[in-house]
Amino acid sequence: MNTGSNDPGETAVASDGSGAEGTAADRARDESGLGSRAPEFVRARRMLHLSWQVGVFAIGLAVVAVGIVLLPLPGPGWVIIFAGMAIWATEFVWAQLVLRWTKRKVTEAAQKALDPKVRRRNITLTTIGLAVVAAGAGVYLSRFGIVMPWKIEE
Repeated sequence: MNTGSNDPGETAVASDGSGAEGTAADRARDESGLGSRAPEFVRARRMLHLSWQVGVFAIGLAVVAVGIVLLPLPGPGWVIIFAGMAIWATEFVWAQLVLRWTKRKVTEAAQKALDPKVRRRNITLTTIGLAVVAAGAGVYLSRFGIVMPWKIEE
């Protein structure tokens, strides 16, 4: 017998993975938060669950495709792509893992950006970059001036 932990109140699990309620995969999914979030009656019927997954995939794909189209256009492309990933994450473990990784990286980047040393470096680099762009624009305007591409005669 393997209880899985030394915590009191744990249910005993047979070494073959069968337990008092559900399979080991169901318990692992519930503990890790991964897996399908379809209603129980949908998961109980294989064909219904498969069609549910196909529908979730199609809707998520449509949302991600709209997000990809909006990337070069003005609009919230990345937000829509992550919304499509969130739709996929309601049903697919790989999408849940991708979203967890993305959230972890965004949190790390936000914490790093709040570091005073990093902020000071970013402000310094931005100031230097703007000065270089302004100097380049000044040199260009002093040499060529502003020439409009159209002729307006009064």
